[in-house]
Amino acid sequence: MSRDLIHIIEQMSKERGIPKESILGTLESALLSAVRKKYGLTPEIIIKIDAETGDISMTALKKVVQKVSDPNEEISLKEARKIDASRNIDDTVESPISLENFGRIAAQTAKQVLFQRVREAEKEAIFEEYKDKAGEIVSGVVIRREKGSYCVALGRAEATLPIKYTLPTETLKRGETIRTYIEEVKVTPRGPMILLSRTHPNFVAELFKMEIPEIYEGLVIIKEIVREAGDRTKLTVYSKNPMVDPVGACVGMKGTRVQSIVRELRGERIDIIPWTDDPRVLIAKALSPASVESIGINEEEKSALVVVNDQQLSIAIGKKGQNVRLAMKLTGWDIDIISETEYNRMRKGEIETQLEELQKESKMNEAADTTPAQEDQASEDEQ
Repeated sequence: MSRDLIHIIEQMSKERGIPKESILGTLESALLSAVRKKYGLTPEIIIKIDAETGDISMTALKKVVQKVSDPNEEISLKEARKIDASRNIDDTVESPISLENFGRIAAQTAKQVLFQRVREAEKEAIFEEYKDKAGEIVSGVVIRREKGSYCVALGRAEATLPIKYTLPTETLKRGETIRTYIEEVKVTPRGPMILLSRTHPNFVAELFKMEIPEIYEGLVIIKEIVREAGDRTKLTVYSKNPMVDPVGACVGMKGTRVQSIVRELRGERIDIIPWTDDPRVLIAKALSPASVESIGINEEEKSALVVVNDQQLSIAIGKKGQNVRLAMKLTGWDIDIISETEYNRMRKGEIETQLEELQKESKMNEAADTTPAQEDQASEDEQ
């Protein structure tokens, strides 16, 4: 039985990732709770489990007396000397407690305490394993759908993937293997909570790190990334090595690298933009896939006026303003977009306004020049 106990403890340690010593300590505490339930809280009880053999020894410290009135706390001199011949009256002796004397209720108590504390230890082990993994991508299996979320198995841990953090175009099925982003790991009254997401912008960034060796090795850097999950992601990249094309590295031969990421994102469009510190070039690239004719910027207000071909206006703005909205988030600039026709109309209006002002100014100058001459003529007529 002792060897069986050690085998069970070792198996539990491997399956649940809990140190063997921790389980032994938990078992000792569980047995102590059961013993106290049977014998009360008064006697001092010592429980030891041999980690090699699995042998369990339980003793109660009892006072040696001439006549026993409380068998739970006292022991007769005759019985004490069977344990230790040197014992005398008023000494204490460790009196063995037989496991067979536990009884059904005490044994059940030990079992409940053991399971409870093993679960607690398991939760602690899970938290320790995942607390530093926030911000990483993990693979998991969908095991069930609950109200408002999916439950995803990550090995021996269960994580929560809220439905609002899944892609709008996907419905996950039980048994499906998915990759997700660990957004947060925290302790709750019910144990550690691992919050997953497939909509976080960094989910895409981490996918690029996994798929693009140059990003993983640090040769190509993702400067900024913005996303509206399910529709479009925009990211700026730059290379530490002038010999490495950052956009080409991300796209791959015939688009193979980026296409694997697009498939993972269920067809989400991805715009990869070379980063530059020239705001005009950066804004123009950020409005991809639209083509830009000209850009005027106000550096103090960090705002830009972008002129595009009439046919490119709807592309530059995007569906419900999505393209320009993402471009503003990516660059940090306020962007106004107008068509060439509107721009030419504005320019024509400005020119006409300038001409009118010039004409007014010219008339005022003419009036100022003719007034003295008229005054001189009036003076001569009087004479």
